[in-house]
Amino acid sequence: MNFSTLDFVVFAAYCLVIIGLGLWVSREKKGHKKDSKDYFLASKALPWWAIGASLIASNISAEQFIGMQGSGFAMGLAISTYEWMAAATLIIVAIFFLPIFLEKQIYTMPQFLEKRYDSRVRTSLAIFWLLLYVFVNLASVLYLGALSLETILNVKLIYGIIGLAAFALLYSLYGGLKAVAWTDVVQVVFLVAGGLATSYLALELVGDGSVLKGLSDLRKEASTHFHMIFEKGQFAIPDGSGGMEDAYNKLPGLSVLIGGMWIANIGYWGFNQYITQRALAAKNMNEARNGLVFAGFLKLLMPLLVVIPGIAMYVIVTREGGSGEFTSAMTDASKNLIKSDKAYPVLLNLLPVGLKGLSFAALTAAIVSSLASMINSIATIFTMDIYRNYFNKTASETKLVSTGRIAGVVALILSVITAPQLSTLDQAFQFIQDFSGYITPAIVAIFFMGIFWKRTTANAALVAAIVAIPLSVGFGKIEGLPFIDRMGIVFCALIFVMIIVSKFDRNKDYSKGIQLSKKWIKPGILTLILATVGVPIYHGLDLISMPVVVKVLITMVILVVLIISLLKFTVADQEEEPQEEMDGSWFELSNSFIVGSLLICGILVALYSIFW
Repeated sequence: MNFSTLDFVVFAAYCLVIIGLGLWVSREKKGHKKDSKDYFLASKALPWWAIGASLIASNISAEQFIGMQGSGFAMGLAISTYEWMAAATLIIVAIFFLPIFLEKQIYTMPQFLEKRYDSRVRTSLAIFWLLLYVFVNLASVLYLGALSLETILNVKLIYGIIGLAAFALLYSLYGGLKAVAWTDVVQVVFLVAGGLATSYLALELVGDGSVLKGLSDLRKEASTHFHMIFEKGQFAIPDGSGGMEDAYNKLPGLSVLIGGMWIANIGYWGFNQYITQRALAAKNMNEARNGLVFAGFLKLLMPLLVVIPGIAMYVIVTREGGSGEFTSAMTDASKNLIKSDKAYPVLLNLLPVGLKGLSFAALTAAIVSSLASMINSIATIFTMDIYRNYFNKTASETKLVSTGRIAGVVALILSVITAPQLSTLDQAFQFIQDFSGYITPAIVAIFFMGIFWKRTTANAALVAAIVAIPLSVGFGKIEGLPFIDRMGIVFCALIFVMIIVSKFDRNKDYSKGIQLSKKWIKPGILTLILATVGVPIYHGLDLISMPVVVKVLITMVILVVLIISLLKFTVADQEEEPQEEMDGSWFELSNSFIVGSLLICGILVALYSIFW
């Protein structure tokens, strides 16, 4: 890409604004030293609009701008289910889980696990999260970001990785979450503006200068790319090795609505440190909830920014018939194959003067905001869950902050070393979802059972954490079983494991159980549990040759056994001596939250009705 003077000015202005704002908001009043609450929870002073903006800036990164556009190129609008179902998930999290986390006054998700279970569960899950964040999340964001720099500016991959890492550290290391959250507000402005500019150009290219014609042409020439729910064998996508695979394996039909997709989304938006940390830093409960609703509306917008351009590139490459400027630019020279993840960087090259700088700033904003968020969350978990518990229980506030900074630097160095190893992937976004799916079912099961039943024991949670990966690996070896269905089936198995272990556990301690005052919460979570397992079990039985009636009966038997087990557990809860109930005011919903939630649900129904 040839940057004009104006492009450099726009991009430089963005860099200066972010660094300057980050340092400015990081300053402290004279005589006040930054403590752990300042550094890790932004002094618990974030308003709703900052929470919502920071959630999206932390979430939307290279894996969406590049990885999701690559998936849009390969499989179309269906990949938007991750964005649109996330909007519904944010509402669920705000209603059921956020009040409990805020009432417990926690810094980290592992800290909640110790309050509910014990230190063993806290430490084991803290280690899981650290490994996942460092070697999957951070590494993938660095790789995809550097890939864009290589494609756009011909910057060598390793230099791009190092440069992005240094930029993220520059403004976030000193200020902590406060610097990250407040700069995210500006990052989202660049992100949305740049994303819309890219989508506008892509549609103009397809429509020969007309955006409306471009939209019409997309529906006509890429009709297969406008289905949200895939049937088995309906659509084939590149497998990254020159062959094709069934898109159903990535997005298995109804499982994206009432199946394993809920596991992925609730695990990410509900129990993921670098997401929930923003809500934990809210001024109060209403600000936190409204922030999640605001983020939900932004998620509804995201496919226009990160999927439509990928579909547009598919149409353009298809029109070239195998040879042309765009086809050549998207071809991986080493394999002589079209690489889906190059869709966005190639499109970025076509932007006019000024918009190149803006869109490149948007991409950089998406990358560095996610990096900064992950760095801060890694630092928080290591400092509060590992260092303070095992290395220095009497550490001063100043020592905790300095330890967090060191942990962030070390984590980034490890990710820089790991990132280049991801270059063999065709769709990095799918890799992230698949790999995360090995532990996500355990995380969701442990939190669900911990919140839902006070009789769930620490040993049950620990066993679930231990057997989750072997179970996921075992089911993962079953050819033809989509990873989303695998997550639903493993989640169901882990629920049974936790019930059985809790039932026969001699070390029962119900004192840490959560006594919920609102009677509708337990049925609500029970419904969520059932909504995640029925369809994956039915889909899993597709691998065995049997009549539909038999598959339905087996699925129903499993669900009935699960329901009976859960209801029996509930009755046992009621037989225990009453404990002090959690204050019901935490679960009171404001009018603004209710109206916003209903609007989001209505929009989702309309979208899935149109693009089913």
